[in-house]
Amino acid sequence: MTRSSDIKKALAANEATPLYAGVKQIILNKIQSGEWPPRHRVPSENELVLELGVSKMTANRALRELANEGELIRRQGVGSFVAERKGVSTLFEVRNIAEEIAERGHSHEASVIALAEVSASPEIADALGLEIGSAVFHSLLVHSENGVPVQIEDRYVHPEIATDYLKQDFTVITPNAYLTAVAPLSGSEHVVEAVMPQTWECKLLMILKTEPCLTIRRRTWSDSKVVSTARLIYPGQRYRLESRNGTF
Repeated sequence: MTRSSDIKKALAANEATPLYAGVKQIILNKIQSGEWPPRHRVPSENELVLELGVSKMTANRALRELANEGELIRRQGVGSFVAERKGVSTLFEVRNIAEEIAERGHSHEASVIALAEVSASPEIADALGLEIGSAVFHSLLVHSENGVPVQIEDRYVHPEIATDYLKQDFTVITPNAYLTAVAPLSGSEHVVEAVMPQTWECKLLMILKTEPCLTIRRRTWSDSKVVSTARLIYPGQRYRLESRNGTF
């Protein structure tokens, strides 16, 4: 922190604002101005006490509330860091995640974890309108933004509609882009949930087991046929979902 004496005077002079709120605003100003970019380590409770002349309880509350509001990430024994700005994904509009990330001026990368023909479970068979045990195409991808994982895409595809699905290089083209080209979208269905991630999902997303995630279960149609059913998993602290049509 710079010019701590001036900051102390400003905090003391503004009697209408609780001290913890003043400390929060000081930190927010640093973040919003870009002086403290994402992943920047912010002063600890003890450092805030020394720099600003506030109590440890005040410093703790300011940092705790900023973490609860998603502005900071607190790591026990390490410190508090400025959180990555959350990406935005449209909720009811079926969009290519690579395009969404590019529109933010960021780079998209995809890792293919699995790509194979499998037997449809009862749930997947029902979703795709097939018999249980029918052959379906399965892909499991991790999408990253500027090297940080932001989405797991767990997708099952009707093999008669996208016959060459398994031949695609999904590090170059996304499943969304390929399927839209071979089977133009005519309808979609979405179910949104807040969930706690499974262990394997934590590893792929590089998050803690205690970090909640947002999940979209999406089915898409081309004409009257179901093309695919997908489960899209987003780390709650890195992404938010929004509706553009006001019906959410």
